[in-house]
Amino acid sequence: MDRYEPILSKIVSLEKAMEIVRGWQLKDDKVVFTNGCFDILHAGHVTYLAKAAEEGNRLVIGLNTDLSVREQGKGENRPINNEDARALVISSLHVVDLVVFFGDQTPIELIKALRPDVLAKGADYDAKCTDENDRKYIVGSKEVHQLGGRVVAVPLVDGFSTTSIVNQIKG
Repeated sequence: MDRYEPILSKIVSLEKAMEIVRGWQLKDDKVVFTNGCFDILHAGHVTYLAKAAEEGNRLVIGLNTDLSVREQGKGENRPINNEDARALVISSLHVVDLVVFFGDQTPIELIKALRPDVLAKGADYDAKCTDENDRKYIVGSKEVHQLGGRVVAVPLVDGFSTTSIVNQIKG
């Protein structure tokens, strides 16, 4: 039994993702979208993704490209794992249905193209915030609401962050 190919098949182009998402939605599956770098996968990430997946039937991940991670200023050596490695690891989780790369500073164009039913971010953001200049605003909220979708803030697990793990390794 081949277990590697199904993992790889979850990593798709935007065009393929649009086709797959439309098919799911035609079957009344509720598509949840979230995004991130997911540089060093940890228990906080896994818990967050499982909770986000519970908001619908399918979970799509917008994964930052290496360039977009570097442009976020997370540190000179970030990402630690390149985009292909990060995509492989995140797509191996059974709660994840698709992984799509995005290279912009925000996933707004990806959200507009995929038109998810639910937009999920961590609770360090505010699902009720409507001020696009507020750092707690969830990018894409307005667009998802206009489509009749929901925006949710998923509780985070205290004590887990990639930055803290990197700092701990550095000593």
